[in-house]
Amino acid sequence: MNILILGSGGREHALAWAVKQNPKTDRLIVAPGNAGIAMLAECADIDILDGAAVVTFCEENAIDFVIVGPEAPLAAGVADACRAAGLLTFGPSAAAARLEASKAFTKDICDACKAPTAAYARFTEAAPARAYVLAQGAPIVVKADGLAAGKGVIVAMTEAEALAAIDNMLGGEFGAAGAEVVIEEFMAGEEASFFILTDGIHALPIGTAQDHKRVGDGDTGPNTGGMGAYSPAPVLTDALQRQAMQEIVLPTIAEMARRGTPYQGVLYAGLMIANGQTRLVEYNARFGDPECQVLMMRLGAQALDLMLATAEGRLAEGRLAEAQVIWAKDHALTVVMAANGYPGAYVKGSAIKGLDALPEDSRHMVFHAGTAARDAGIIATGGRVLTVTARGDTLAEARTAAYAMVDRIDWPQGFCRRDIGWRALTG
Repeated sequence: MNILILGSGGREHALAWAVKQNPKTDRLIVAPGNAGIAMLAECADIDILDGAAVVTFCEENAIDFVIVGPEAPLAAGVADACRAAGLLTFGPSAAAARLEASKAFTKDICDACKAPTAAYARFTEAAPARAYVLAQGAPIVVKADGLAAGKGVIVAMTEAEALAAIDNMLGGEFGAAGAEVVIEEFMAGEEASFFILTDGIHALPIGTAQDHKRVGDGDTGPNTGGMGAYSPAPVLTDALQRQAMQEIVLPTIAEMARRGTPYQGVLYAGLMIANGQTRLVEYNARFGDPECQVLMMRLGAQALDLMLATAEGRLAEGRLAEAQVIWAKDHALTVVMAANGYPGAYVKGSAIKGLDALPEDSRHMVFHAGTAARDAGIIATGGRVLTVTARGDTLAEARTAAYAMVDRIDWPQGFCRRDIGWRALTG
């Protein structure tokens, strides 16, 4: 079959890598792609936020299956446009993607289905929001309601920090995304990511991971889009996964269907674990980045079968072997290499050397995020640039292998955290 993946980051490189391994794949196109993706698939320069342009491209290239990678085209209704044109599509409708696109909407859903989450309040004006913070005290969490490229969440440890976040968000820092803010109770505990495929009715858990959001070792410094991840996440035990499914995920899916906006695709539940219980931090309407890299490294070719079963409504338990996840008893770990200065200002265009000498197989991959190919080789074009990923029989083995690859990359203008996996390895 001919498959189109929308996106240009490390998540989409990992999806393409896994899909390419499946014998069902005849032609693989990624739009717009990046320098690493171009080594294994065709890349196409189309506007992935323009549903009509995507549909036209699919018709001209006889595309059989569309996989939407990032959140922005989902919120823009690209999956809707593809389905309306009769294209088999993986990814939720714009209405269902509001679970990520609107923090306030997610809170409404949690209230309706009684899913455990942080206490909250919503504001469109600064004065009552500031009064709420002063009444509640710190630490407290301030979130821009809409999509803000991963930067719209401030975990404020002081009231002053929270008040500044309110003023910035409602003052236009994130444009329309910050026109409303959600202020939440600070939840203590350990955070982990839980990934579930759903066809709108049935649900299939497909793995756990743990991200590292802070830029510096020991979880210090500002939040980022993610500096590394590992899978599985030991903190999400089988018992906690069952609890999260029964109390959070399945009620959410049922409530979305009840409202006439069934959710189809991958549902990424960010969970806070404390005192033997899980509570929802947030939903994402797509695979995480860099969590997708470790999930795809472990899933391999079966990832395509699972996404097809989701898109075709074939997730009913026991109905098809394709709707079962076969996990090896292994671990995967990825290290993000970012441009110096990230998540603040950084310089683009620096050369990255040494990639050609690294292994690329089922246990070792460098997934590209912000890269481009030039005559001189690969250059950095983004903040998060590479995700260096390895599998191992143990997490320690995977970590050793990933950092051994990092150390062979010649890129003085880049940096990484040196402690990815520390919670699981020291806990």
